[in-house]
Amino acid sequence: MPRLVPTALVLLAAAGLLGAQDKEKPQHTAAEKDAIAKLQKLNVLVLDIAQIDAHLDVNYLQKDAKFSDEFLIPLKDLKTSLVWLNLRGQDVTDAQLVHLKDLSGLTRLHLENTKITDKGLEQLKGLTNLEYLNLYGDPGVTDAGLVNLEGMKKLKNLYVWQTKVTEPGAAKLKKVLPQCDINLGLEAEKPVEKPKEEKPKDKPKEEKPKEKPKTEDKPKDKPKEEKKPEEKKEKPKEEKKDAKP
Repeated sequence: MPRLVPTALVLLAAAGLLGAQDKEKPQHTAAEKDAIAKLQKLNVLVLDIAQIDAHLDVNYLQKDAKFSDEFLIPLKDLKTSLVWLNLRGQDVTDAQLVHLKDLSGLTRLHLENTKITDKGLEQLKGLTNLEYLNLYGDPGVTDAGLVNLEGMKKLKNLYVWQTKVTEPGAAKLKKVLPQCDINLGLEAEKPVEKPKEEKPKDKPKEEKPKEKPKTEDKPKDKPKEEKKPEEKKEKPKEEKKDAKP
């Protein structure tokens, strides 16, 4: 017969397992909890990366016409736990990026369709743990601004569609960061060429029949009078001369 495990041992094992799970749950500091609360009041989405991971994903999903420093100031208290930051489509300026320069734990940053330029990229030099950076639709970003990214040795994906970054500029950065895939979006921007339609060969022009020169209508000839057959005139019979006696 199988040996029965005492109920007490089972309960102790379960209690120990639950205790271990409690220890694995994210534990945020008081300052972090306060910062999270402030962001949530501004309709910013703050999520844990996973149930057993204290790292944070912060998303500014709702575009706010009154975007200001107030939206970014709380991030300073999350610098040890914030790893993903999404500011896509917000009216972020170069000056406001100063609130990001100390977020050295960031690995993923969305700045597409914002108002930043090369000057703003200077604030990102210290983000050396970045693996993903999206600058799509930021026309103020040029080849000159890419110099600020050369220290990001972990950068794997860089998106610069619809910016002023050129192929030579991207190639120069690629030499410094060979592991980085720099996406210029050139294939996406090229219009799809339609297959050329073959023009139907011209049919030989049909020669129009030459028009006969118009002639003046001649008066119609009168119908010829039918000649009546001439009656043969009978020659008068010569009287026979009397025969000689």
